[in-house]
Amino acid sequence: MTEVIADLEILDQKNDQDESCGVRISKEGTDDKARKLYIESYGCQMNFSDSEIVTSILEKEGFDTTSSFEKADVILLNTCSIREKAEITVRKRLTQFNKIKEEKPEITIGVLGCMAERLKSKLLEEEKIVDLVVGPDAYRDLPNLVKKAEDGEKGVNTFLSREETYADISPVRLNSNGVTAFISIMRGCDNMCSFCVVPFTRGRERSRDPLSIVKEAQDLFDRGYREVTLLGQNVDSYKWSDEENNKARLEKQGIAEIVNFANLLEMVAQVSPELRVRFSTSHPKDITDEVLHTMKKYENICKYIHLPAQSGNTRVLELMNRTYDRDWYINRVDAIRNILGQECGISSDMIAGFCTETEEEHQDTLSLMDYVKYDFSYMFFYSERPGTLAAKKYEDDIPLDTKKKRLTEIINKQQEHSLERNKLDIGKTFKVLIEGYSKRSKDDVQGRNSANKVVIFRDNNYQKGQYVNVKVNDCTAATLFGEVVA
Repeated sequence: MTEVIADLEILDQKNDQDESCGVRISKEGTDDKARKLYIESYGCQMNFSDSEIVTSILEKEGFDTTSSFEKADVILLNTCSIREKAEITVRKRLTQFNKIKEEKPEITIGVLGCMAERLKSKLLEEEKIVDLVVGPDAYRDLPNLVKKAEDGEKGVNTFLSREETYADISPVRLNSNGVTAFISIMRGCDNMCSFCVVPFTRGRERSRDPLSIVKEAQDLFDRGYREVTLLGQNVDSYKWSDEENNKARLEKQGIAEIVNFANLLEMVAQVSPELRVRFSTSHPKDITDEVLHTMKKYENICKYIHLPAQSGNTRVLELMNRTYDRDWYINRVDAIRNILGQECGISSDMIAGFCTETEEEHQDTLSLMDYVKYDFSYMFFYSERPGTLAAKKYEDDIPLDTKKKRLTEIINKQQEHSLERNKLDIGKTFKVLIEGYSKRSKDDVQGRNSANKVVIFRDNNYQKGQYVNVKVNDCTAATLFGEVVA
């Protein structure tokens, strides 16, 4: 199950897996009389989750969603700035939308999220291609900003908050399969990886009230959802402290004075044994044995960890300001294998051609991949992002051809490992949560096992949200194929 994303192209080799990075659009609503909101989401799962919050806020103002931008009164693009390719894509999309605005000038067009935070003045003043620019912490202000835009003013709010978590807002589940859902548990990032814009576009870390998270998980379960993914830029640094929050209320609920991520995982797992729990993303410097033992304790906490390495070389990791070295990363992988077993899925992010990376250091990345044998990875070549520490401190000195060559070698290595790992599953039986029809045939259904691998098998009047035991009899590098057994 391999997803490969390069800066100039997306090589999707997952077949029936969902998009962890890419584009999603709003669903078609049911209220023909309501004003229409069209929203496109780019980038990571956090952006998709934020779009559900935005939709909830505007729904209370009388908006309904549409999957057709031609029908929209308000068009919003929830953007990503992590790579240049994402920003180029959004700019092209805005050009298309502005052609529609020439024919229908009353349409309001807005940019949300990370790109809004990074390029607010350029979008509004220099290019004049949007009516709204709204940062990730200002979504509550959207109704007011939309009204301003409709009155002929520019709607702008890119204030970064140290408190905003949107904990009280119940997200509208866009494009939901009714089985799986995201729950945002924290916002922002305190890590200052030298290649990354996230700390500048999403602000400092702050954790959400654990009781509100459990309540959201319980509500989803009561509505028929059977899997939740807890989201954060670095979930392992989740911390709800009695020093900053309502100690008396937590004590009344029998909750520890300090709730860390392992505690939170346990609280959500206890909602129901029929509710699967996943999480993303883990930072290698922070993932603890306590988290791993909590995962082992509960069968419904999925045995899968996204553990971005970025590089297999210690010197490059130091330049990236990742705050761990190669040996530390290997120690964490060993702990995962020792505590959770060889079947636990591990995925990664890899960057090819970071500043000053030598061929020998690139080989260290390949050798780390050989050691870990990731189930799948997100793989990129380095593209300098303005405003980051790397852009200020280092020269982007690796030729593009060399970057592409190294990325190709990483991709090929991952393909080998994905197929090798999947072949180990042939003959084994897994508990699979059915998510719907296979994308390629209505005769087949698909779901995932605990290790986050897509499993496809023949439909026999199964229902979405149903658990079945599937024996694997074949595979590709991207997908497992099997049959239901008793």
